[in-house]
Amino acid sequence: MKSILDFKYDKLVGEFKKINLERYRVDQVLDWIYKKKIFDFNDMTNLSKEHRRILSERFTIDIPELLDMQVSKIDKTTKFLWKLKDGNTIESVALFHSGRVTSCISTQVGCPVKCSFCATGQSGFVRNLTVGEIVGQILAIELNRKVKVGNVVYMGMGEPLLNFGNVLDSIKILNHKKMLNIGIRRITISTVGIPEKIVELAKSGLDVKLALSLHAPTDFKRDQIIPLNKKYSVEELIYALKKYQEITGNRITIEYILIREFNDYPDDAVKLAELLRRLSVFVNLIPVNPVNPEFHRPSKWAIERFKEVLEKNGIECEIRQEKGTDIDAACGQLRRRNIK
Repeated sequence: MKSILDFKYDKLVGEFKKINLERYRVDQVLDWIYKKKIFDFNDMTNLSKEHRRILSERFTIDIPELLDMQVSKIDKTTKFLWKLKDGNTIESVALFHSGRVTSCISTQVGCPVKCSFCATGQSGFVRNLTVGEIVGQILAIELNRKVKVGNVVYMGMGEPLLNFGNVLDSIKILNHKKMLNIGIRRITISTVGIPEKIVELAKSGLDVKLALSLHAPTDFKRDQIIPLNKKYSVEELIYALKKYQEITGNRITIEYILIREFNDYPDDAVKLAELLRRLSVFVNLIPVNPVNPEFHRPSKWAIERFKEVLEKNGIECEIRQEKGTDIDAACGQLRRRNIK
């Protein structure tokens, strides 16, 4: 049986038509699932017993099972470890800001990109997530924490643009007013950089935000921490970002992890500014997480110096406010701890 969470609205209308259920029955079911967080057809009391039986025989409603959870005592940041139907595990994070909740969700079990500073890549790649498994993370977070998620970042385990079709379909479900009803500009895809998919995303017409995990201004340094850079050079990525901006007109976020005595020198900041000067960007500066023992955070002075050099060269930037520093907040840490 197929999970009902895998279906976009129009596709679900078609599936219901095959079993002689009218469109308004789709709306009723979706209201139970996405608004009321009811995941058993037998509890949908405005459907007849016969309709409930038919739906139960044709569809499942699969949300992930909670295996482990960590809650920050500092800022309520919550890290979830979920178990999927096939026994695989993934992670999600809920971040609490003033008046809003942001969810960071996964798109793959593990990750094939293997960035050297990332815990997820160190545990290998298993498979892509289905549409329903991506969407199910939001529903499970809302159910567990009794909150409404208002912002979503595809920045959990995996490379979203390597699961392109399922990610785009999940966005349409997140955005649909009869489903999760999350504003399209409140959804961000974070990628390490797949040039052809960046352009394809621009052409899709989905007006989501884009964040590029760059982390080094030259191929020489980026090759050392992001193996995929040997396939897609910095020059190719910048060209794709320019095409993306020509099509969408949207500003792009650049994620830059700062690693002590590797990519945190003033010269790196000057080269980064030169690389980005023809783009409309905002740079997030992120002190590296303590995942790889070979990588260390720069001093506060070095981080501030890097920021100042960027700003003097015309690049708008900020040092990202850290969340969940007292828990395993970096993607992959909680999963690795539980599968050892």
